[in-house]
Amino acid sequence: MSPHAPIAIPADVRSRLKALRLLPRRASGAKGIGQHASRSRGAGLEFAQYRAYEPGDELRQIDWKLYARSDRFFVRESERESPVTIWILIDATASAGQRDRARPDLSRLDHLCATAACIVELALQQGDRFGLIAVNGEGVHLVPSGSGARQRDRIHLLLHRLRASGAWPAADALRPVWERVQANDLLVALGDGFDDTGTVLLERLAAARRDVVQLQVLTADERDFPFQDGHRFRDPETGEELLGDGRAIRTDYLARFAEAQRMLQARLQRGGVAHVVTHTDQPLDAPLRMLAGSAR
Repeated sequence: MSPHAPIAIPADVRSRLKALRLLPRRASGAKGIGQHASRSRGAGLEFAQYRAYEPGDELRQIDWKLYARSDRFFVRESERESPVTIWILIDATASAGQRDRARPDLSRLDHLCATAACIVELALQQGDRFGLIAVNGEGVHLVPSGSGARQRDRIHLLLHRLRASGAWPAADALRPVWERVQANDLLVALGDGFDDTGTVLLERLAAARRDVVQLQVLTADERDFPFQDGHRFRDPETGEELLGDGRAIRTDYLARFAEAQRMLQARLQRGGVAHVVTHTDQPLDAPLRMLAGSAR
């Protein structure tokens, strides 16, 4: 694929994205992802009031049913949502290169990048600003926040260039995250959620009044552990290896994995970080539907 081509989003997913709204929670004081705070009126989504028609108003805003009853032109005004800045943080460390045995052509990083492209589409249709931060063994890769189709192209270009490598950089190398992500911005972190450095970063951002979501993307193999015979398991970031019989260790693995997930969920909840889990064999918009909810 050309490095200048957009990240592909399946047509059915793109269609469903039109019914979603990805909105921050701090602005509304909600416990989950909520609605933008709003003080202005215009051609938004939530009905606010009628006013008399004025030259220059769009005809589509005229309430024709009300005209039929009153013989006067009235325009429907709606609450216009104030724009926010949505940041996408991608964990592109070596573990992002993992692939399921059933889909060796698709890596976790492929899924992360496609999910990021979906979030960009949501930000575009909401009129929000958006930016991208990716971390891997090379350090921090950044597309400053912006808006519009050209901003989407800049982000897609970086997504195409990303390669899974290395481990999370040291905490002091993450300074660009703090410099760019401002109070009340919405940050959606995409990754496996296994690295403590990443979790600490999200906890600190949430404590500093950033809206933070951990969208944890696991492989189907991590969820199901389909290995049956002798297998060499290797940590892609540390290089550590374990030889074992898949069938013999499956029960213990699943129990330990479930416990680790429960501990992570509890930790993020205590830290004020929303947490959604998805898998590489699930539709790209599945976790976004959980975060955003259908438009009303």
